[in-house]
Amino acid sequence: MSAGPLRLSVLDQSPIAEGSTGAQALERTLDLAGLADRLGYHRFWVAEHHGTPTLAGAAPEALIGPIAATTARIRVGSGGVMLHHYSPRKVAETFSVLGGLFGGRIDLGVGRGADADPVTTHALQRDRRVPDPQDYPDQLAELVAYLDDRPAPDRRFAGLAPLPGLPGRPEPWLLGSSLESAIWAGQLGLPYAFGDFINPAGAEIAHLYRESFVGSERLPAPLVAVCVAAICADSDEQAQRLAASARMCARMAHRGTPIPVPGVERALRFLEETEEPATLLPRRLVLGSPASVRAGLEAVADEYGAGEVIVVTVIHSHAARRRSYELLAEAFGLRSGERVAQTA
Repeated sequence: MSAGPLRLSVLDQSPIAEGSTGAQALERTLDLAGLADRLGYHRFWVAEHHGTPTLAGAAPEALIGPIAATTARIRVGSGGVMLHHYSPRKVAETFSVLGGLFGGRIDLGVGRGADADPVTTHALQRDRRVPDPQDYPDQLAELVAYLDDRPAPDRRFAGLAPLPGLPGRPEPWLLGSSLESAIWAGQLGLPYAFGDFINPAGAEIAHLYRESFVGSERLPAPLVAVCVAAICADSDEQAQRLAASARMCARMAHRGTPIPVPGVERALRFLEETEEPATLLPRRLVLGSPASVRAGLEAVADEYGAGEVIVVTVIHSHAARRRSYELLAEAFGLRSGERVAQTA
């Protein structure tokens, strides 16, 4: 594991609980961010997902400002912006403004994934006259050049004005769960956040990132965080019950019929009546009492050589989700303040 205490952070996908609305899910994200700030979590990231009744977080750039404005010290960012949908220049300018407004607390995590059905993906596309250009590595290089205040690789854009939020800058991260993303992050000298909750076999991929890393003044050494699905409750049995909601969501998504996050009782009945393949998401779910979850998260961090764990928790009850993060903070001693003063 990396030297120093393990940092603990949050990835929130704005889950929509059955019986509630997307607007309520977004309000709960703001509430959870305030709680994470008070508890001493290091950063709070919001995700980008489209075309699903399960998650309301479709526009992290719209959520980050309100979160940063109502928190005091926690880093706030995207986990992540799906860059293939957008112009790198527009993303750079948007996060430059956020970086200028919020005192260096802004992270720009970017990713690429099959985050929507084909029709929704086409509706989000930058140019609908042609197929998706599949130019993601070029987009990354262009985005990083803007953030570093260097000329863009495309000479047509060499004379563009400086970003509007300078001297404030977002901290760029590359999110991924594949060999390609590890190589791109290493070659561009970016911090790398690996999605273990998507692909739990990422230890060798993180090693490849370190091997391919090219240091810079911005980041002289490789930096790895691992994002893990986890549920913490007062007992192992209670955590197992709460996890039924996420497991039913995974089953329905696998069928191609995603649903809002169901209540525990409904989910338990469903799982009793339905065989659940072991390969369904979440593929690794660390759950249990505070001691059990701390041990599990530390083991995952050690597996990846990561100095930071970013926890994603999907539970039907918002009160139970708040309680999960409160118990984790207690288990890791975040209230002691020893990690609060750390910066990225």
